Amino acid sequence: MTDGAAHASHFLTKKVGKAIWDYKMLSEGDRVLLAVSGGKDSLSLLRIMKERLKFVPIDYEIVACHVDMGFDWVDTEALKSHFEREGVRYVVAKVDKEWTEKKPFTCFWCSWERRKVLFNLMGEMGCTKLALGHHMDDIIETMLLNLLFNGEIGTMKPCQEMFKGRFTIVRPLAYVQEKELKKLAAKLDLPVIKSQCVNGERSKRRLVKGMIAEVEHNHNRNVKKNIFRSLTRVREEYLLTP
Repeated sequence: MTDGAAHASHFLTKKVGKAIWDYKMLSEGDRVLLAVSGGKDSLSLLRIMKERLKFVPIDYEIVACHVDMGFDWVDTEALKSHFEREGVRYVVAKVDKEWTEKKPFTCFWCSWERRKVLFNLMGEMGCTKLALGHHMDDIIETMLLNLLFNGEIGTMKPCQEMFKGRFTIVRPLAYVQEKELKKLAAKLDLPVIKSQCVNGERSKRRLVKGMIAEVEHNHNRNVKKNIFRSLTRVREEYLLTP
């Protein structure tokens, strides 16, 4: 690892550690299923979580998991080779119903099918936590999507219990911005798979991402941090409650 890569990794590892501590994401003996799509976010998270095992005071296990959705742009063999080079236990699982061009393709379908596989694997493998590669940008974009299109205030939580506490979803990258992950993945020379999702360029999330970028570039460079911080500073006395 070069000096630049080591510095970038150390900087983001500290942010991940703070998020894990603040939200009590991990406990002694946890077996963590870490979902790896092959994108920069999940590959970076895998490296950071693996490196943290060398010095954190708690002992936990990582199992990398790639859910094969049947997309022809994803090289699952390359991912397997990467997992082996990283020296982590891994599993590759297929969805029950692969997507074909004859089926309607939506973000909801993709997320739903992937989550079903991940939760089933957690039960089979005795995993207590599911680590996802969502970062700060994902969290604030989800908040604005819910506000603008669903008429509600809410977002994905950094740590969220599911099924009455049987499983817990954790998002250790909650304090990390997407641009930081892009830099880290490049410095570490991670084998990032670029998504060719047919919905990528016309999604509502893309619209919201552009809105935030416009404000950040022309009006307030701290807009992302401000939106994120607002989710912990809710002034209930000024909400329209009946």
